[in-house]
Amino acid sequence: MGKYVIRVATGNSLLAGSTNLVQLWLVGEHGEADLGKLLRPLREKKTELEIDVPVHLGRLLLVKLRKHKSLLNFDWFCKWITAQGPGTQGEVLFPCYSWIQDDRILCLPEGTARSVSDDPQNLFKKYREQELEDRRKAYRWGSWKDGLILPVAGKTQRDLPRNERFLEDKDLDFTLSLTKELKNLAIKGILDLANCVHRLEDYKKIFPRGKTALAVRVCDSWKDDDLFGYQFLNGANPMLLRRSTSLPARLVLPPGMEELRTQLNKELQAGSLFEADYTLLDGVKPNIIIFKQQYVAAPLVMLKLQADGRLLPMVIQLQPPRHGCPPPLLFLPSDPPMAWLLAKIWVRSSDFQLHQLQSHLLRGHLMAEVISVATMRSLPSLHPIYKLLIPHFRYTMEINILARNNLVSEYGIFDLVVSTGSGGHVDILQRATACLTYRSFCPPDDLADRGLLDVKSSLYGQDALRLWEIISRYVHGMVGLFYKSDKAVKQDSELQAWCREITETGLQGAQDRGFPLSLESLDQLCHIVTMCIFTCTGQHASAHLGQLDWYSWIPNGPCTMRKPPPISKAVTEKDIVDSLPDLHQARMQKTFIKFLGRRQPVMVALGQHKEKYFSGPGPQAVLQQFQEELAVMDREIKVRNAGLDLPYEYLQPSMVENSVTI
Repeated sequence: MGKYVIRVATGNSLLAGSTNLVQLWLVGEHGEADLGKLLRPLREKKTELEIDVPVHLGRLLLVKLRKHKSLLNFDWFCKWITAQGPGTQGEVLFPCYSWIQDDRILCLPEGTARSVSDDPQNLFKKYREQELEDRRKAYRWGSWKDGLILPVAGKTQRDLPRNERFLEDKDLDFTLSLTKELKNLAIKGILDLANCVHRLEDYKKIFPRGKTALAVRVCDSWKDDDLFGYQFLNGANPMLLRRSTSLPARLVLPPGMEELRTQLNKELQAGSLFEADYTLLDGVKPNIIIFKQQYVAAPLVMLKLQADGRLLPMVIQLQPPRHGCPPPLLFLPSDPPMAWLLAKIWVRSSDFQLHQLQSHLLRGHLMAEVISVATMRSLPSLHPIYKLLIPHFRYTMEINILARNNLVSEYGIFDLVVSTGSGGHVDILQRATACLTYRSFCPPDDLADRGLLDVKSSLYGQDALRLWEIISRYVHGMVGLFYKSDKAVKQDSELQAWCREITETGLQGAQDRGFPLSLESLDQLCHIVTMCIFTCTGQHASAHLGQLDWYSWIPNGPCTMRKPPPISKAVTEKDIVDSLPDLHQARMQKTFIKFLGRRQPVMVALGQHKEKYFSGPGPQAVLQQFQEELAVMDREIKVRNAGLDLPYEYLQPSMVENSVTI
């Protein structure tokens, strides 16, 4: 009994407020009080109420709320509710951060995170079970293509729960930016149909005005072997390079190349021989664009790491050997310049395919979606791991549905302009899915497996390891507040269900590739949660942020090739130009790279989310420490980059988004 001060916070977005009346209840250990229809929540407002409660509630457990129907119904975005009164020992937080749409009663538990074992009196048992039952109806697994990891159910973004949809600022920016780019494409694209590319310099006609400093450098130096090799370490796709442990079986050296074999073996013995193998592309059916056949290759590149950190190509094989056919042609830096340049262009086009499909779409977007759907289906909002992960799922489901409907759909961007479109891209995704391993999502393991841990010129490797370690300390700090033993982890039925939902269902039985089916220890729990956060943040950023830098100059990353790989070294500039995308295809590539690769104005950097899902000083202190470590890393990367000829920014914490949103 006594007076309670209630504060209700409404979101900041344009449509967050509602004219509907909202009714509140306070639920405590000893009773429940109906506070009546008290407020009409207004956008960006914190409504404060003082209410006399005639019953003894004891420790507050829940706030229940109901948005009543009226002639005009408006959804309401509730950020949080607080209550202060007899026995509360200060203000009690009830986090929400959700849209309230219908007139059902919604329960908001007090913000202290609790696993099942933290509720011995089963005060929250009914709430947890009901919330998960409702969530499993709202968040259903869908199916896109056979042989792929599962997406959320829904054909369009309108099929998603509103909590997963873009807010107005993001939606407006996305729509207006896309409209602007498509308008420019329509106007200038018509002119392109009447123009032809005669020289490599002609691609400057469509070099974007808003180009980055690195894009200009690429345009000026893209023919250099130094820059070609650098991209395997620190370019848009640093995920393919690995140290050689033997000469690849597919590298058939014909008679007369004994000197090359000697050089390769020398580098191999020194531990400085590296390879980039695109065998995943072998046999992929190439696209036909406007009745014209396009072409795909599956190159192998052998590179040597110099003492000064430069990675230089030694030999390029554009296709694997075929039984009964002569060994495929090998291209060398000593070949005629145009022949060597065309071989490198073929590698860059192949890298474009695997980067966009394997490294970016599959390992970034689709993997983040599996983690987010599994979490929504398995962990109630009271669970500490839910509270830890939920900031890293913002907008992921909607951007992925947009990608499936516009980029890799039938008649989407890939079908219209990319050499692996019209089915080849799905084949690649299926092959890449079969290769997904747990270790490959964890930089300490992935870099060790690829032999890159001691490569100082791998700035991606250095930054990925450091960011992983910072996230790992953050996760260990948070998990340590709520789990005190391995036994507590093993006995958490919700946590075990979450782990199985990821591995067995979302990833379609990936336990044979190292993904866990159960969690047996604190370390194992912290490792998988660190992997989840890194995948949704740093891993995606490392694949996403380089697109504008490395693909704005079309010859450095052509989306398609219009002629088959060369079978002789008598190559002219015309042969190269005829192989590269025509002006219209090039402009389409520039358009979608500029749209998708631009810096996002509506962006939350890693660890900078404002939502407070946890109550109490412990979690806030752990988050603050995380933010401080990220800030130190950010400053030190800026200092390092100031002294570099080619700065590496893609894992700079202030550049890394807190979730996959584009």
